[in-house]
Amino acid sequence: MQEIKAFNEKRAEIYWWLSSLFANELTEENIAQYHSAEIRSFLTGLGENAALKPAIERVTDALNRLMDREDAQLELAADFCDLFLKSDRDSALPYASMYIGNTGLLNDAPAKEMEDLMAKHGVAVEKDLNEPADHLAIELDFLGNLIIRSNELEQERHLEDALKEQEEFIQQHLLSWVPKFSAKCQTLDQFGFYSAIASLTNAFLELDCTYLAGE
Repeated sequence: MQEIKAFNEKRAEIYWWLSSLFANELTEENIAQYHSAEIRSFLTGLGENAALKPAIERVTDALNRLMDREDAQLELAADFCDLFLKSDRDSALPYASMYIGNTGLLNDAPAKEMEDLMAKHGVAVEKDLNEPADHLAIELDFLGNLIIRSNELEQERHLEDALKEQEEFIQQHLLSWVPKFSAKCQTLDQFGFYSAIASLTNAFLELDCTYLAGE
């Protein structure tokens, strides 16, 4: 059980990291960290998994090109805005309801489902993130919380049930729409950083489901 719990911590950290990238634009300080040996080593480690390698190579390539990009922080912030904050026609809006619902963002079923699920588990939305609950950053953050809370369980059968619940959440609430979201990112993101992150998110969700299913 201790090995599973240690691995769970790593899984949660990755989901929280991915969540942060969809929540807010990177600051100058953030970008400097991405060029550090520590972060590059972290990315290299992820890239050792064959399922993640193509996306990691794209992330690393974008970061390398970012070093030579004039006004890198402003340009990357503009990419974030163009890709995630404009209209549905011009952006890849990061809300489940844009891909699996037809009634718009407000009061849509995916957001309500997430609100109910978060209330059930006593997880609150980050106060600074003023978004509906079906926003990708919120769903990934919630998944990280779900994983860490499962580490509090003492009996193996309870932990197995929790891992099954995590797999079901990924399948129902993320893989039901993230592939479409990622595909749209690929068509709109010219520089390529955020589309690479979207690809990585999709690949990691699929890999995680394989792990949780015991395959």
